[in-house]
Amino acid sequence: MAPDKNKIAADSFRHGSEAMAQQNWDYAIRMYGQSVALVPDNVLFRQSLRGCQEKKYNDNKKGARMAGLKLTGIKGRIKASRMKETWEAVDKAAEDGLTVNPWDPQLNADMALACAERGFSECAVFGYRRAVALDPKSKDHLRKLALALEDMGAYADAVKCWEQVYALDPLDTEARTKINQLEASSVMEKGGYEDADSTQEVKANAYEADRPSKSSAPQSADGPGMSLEADLQRAIRKEPENKDNYLKLAELYRREKQLDKAHETFQKALQVSGGDLNVQEQVEDLELEIMRNNLALAKQAAAADPDNKKNQENAHGLAKDLIRREIDVFVRRVERYPADMKLKYELARRYMRVGKFVRAIPLLQQAASDNRIQNEVLVSLGKCFHADKKPDLALRQFQKAIPNINPQDKPQLLAEAHYLAGRVSEELGKRDVAEAHYGEVIAIDYEYKDARKRLEKLQQSVGDTGG
Repeated sequence: MAPDKNKIAADSFRHGSEAMAQQNWDYAIRMYGQSVALVPDNVLFRQSLRGCQEKKYNDNKKGARMAGLKLTGIKGRIKASRMKETWEAVDKAAEDGLTVNPWDPQLNADMALACAERGFSECAVFGYRRAVALDPKSKDHLRKLALALEDMGAYADAVKCWEQVYALDPLDTEARTKINQLEASSVMEKGGYEDADSTQEVKANAYEADRPSKSSAPQSADGPGMSLEADLQRAIRKEPENKDNYLKLAELYRREKQLDKAHETFQKALQVSGGDLNVQEQVEDLELEIMRNNLALAKQAAAADPDNKKNQENAHGLAKDLIRREIDVFVRRVERYPADMKLKYELARRYMRVGKFVRAIPLLQQAASDNRIQNEVLVSLGKCFHADKKPDLALRQFQKAIPNINPQDKPQLLAEAHYLAGRVSEELGKRDVAEAHYGEVIAIDYEYKDARKRLEKLQQSVGDTGG
């Protein structure tokens, strides 16, 4: 009979706790670490391990002596495993690193990412919370914590994270949108509606559990507290001039994929608000969502019957309508938020899709001033210059971006930048430069497009010339 890993983990945890009480930190860490390895989804095991690691280093906030040097190889393992998406290996390497320095925010975030990918939600939230506490100005850690909390259904906490993101960057459009979208979800969480199949099939919540029972007969779903939809409709009847109730109801419909009802309710909110631009943006976002859904359905139909010319034309037409509408929306938002470089980047990307590279270039040049998206922008700018028959300028953008792209976080962007730099270098007759870039591509992704064939062809032609 195979040993019960849960029992072994529990025994190890007990031994760890006993060792910690005696301040035998190394043995305690070994025992707690064994518990984590055996049952990696137990958040208590990880919390206890982290607390013991901190005690070992006297809460010095730095970890072991020369921790940075000791972590070099571990961080290399994490990088390689992340690129391969072998999350168990990422998890193990991150835990190894946290034994050296439990206060490293990126190691805590790496552990959290691995747990999220493995489906260990509580452990992911624990890791991201530590990363945020250790690096409170990191929008990336806050953003990932917010998403992890949303996955767990902790909508109110997720909203707080997005509010922190927004406080750090008032021009962050995703944070603005997320705060609005999660408001209704937060109300649902508080009311106990989240596990219901629909607003008409709500489970008994804390409010109802505390009410005295008047009868054993089923209660109407239209009573207060029984249906969030009915409650919001009642609030609208009570305060028909309050746009917030319309917005909450519209977001509820949106979450339940009742997009037509959501659109109608958003339109009412817009009317009540007197044309408030913030509400108008929510209407536009929903209209784009509806168009994207329709396009996805059309593409499915076209893929299912590739010989049906009408289906192909319908999908093509909807794609053109969507891109036109997106450009229209982003043009207005760029005008409204001229300091928001992300909006300029998104508008430029749409111009690129329709071949309007000359319009995209000035937008990208401005957006390149935003360090958060600079590398993506520079790669896009290189594509535009190349399309506009300016290969020297194109190559300059790719080579400017490449040194700053983190291969651990964005390996595909780095591979694309090297590949495009190789292609342009070939066109310019810079064969050695092209060969170097293609070599970097296949070091990242051996099967990336035709990079290997191009490299072999260049090497062969050099060999032929030398012979």
